[in-house]
Amino acid sequence: MHTIAADAGTRTVRVTLAGTMSPSDVDAYMSDLQRVLVAHRLAADYGIVIDVTACTIQTRGMMEAMGRRMAAMPRARSVAIVSRSQLARLQIRRLFTQAYARCVCSVEEGLDWVVGGIEPPSSSTVTTAVRG
Repeated sequence: MHTIAADAGTRTVRVTLAGTMSPSDVDAYMSDLQRVLVAHRLAADYGIVIDVTACTIQTRGMMEAMGRRMAAMPRARSVAIVSRSQLARLQIRRLFTQAYARCVCSVEEGLDWVVGGIEPPSSSTVTTAVRG
C-alpha cells in the first residue's frame, strides 16, 4: 500500500509505504510517483520524504525491482527515509546511497532535511550517505 502527496509550494513529495511490497506493487508505486511528479511539475529540484515505518522487511525481489525503478526516476535534490527499525535501515542503505539521502526517525525530521536542509540529529541518522 502507498500514499503520495505533493506540495508544489515547497517542491516536496510525501510518500507513505506499508506492508510487504511485491515487484508489481513497486511498479504501481513508482508509476504513481512519476505521475505525481509530472502533474505537479516536480520532475526536477524536488525533495521527497518516504515514510516506511509501517513496512515489513522486504524481499530480495522487491529490493531489486525498487533499485531498477529508482534508477529511471528524476533526481531529487534531497531524500529522507523515515524508519525506526535498524533492520529496515540496513535495507534502506542498500537502496539509498546518494549524498543527498538521509535516514531519519520522524516525518518532521525528514521535512526539516528536504525543505530546510537541516541535518537530522546524529542519533537519528543511520548513515550520512556514501560520498564519492
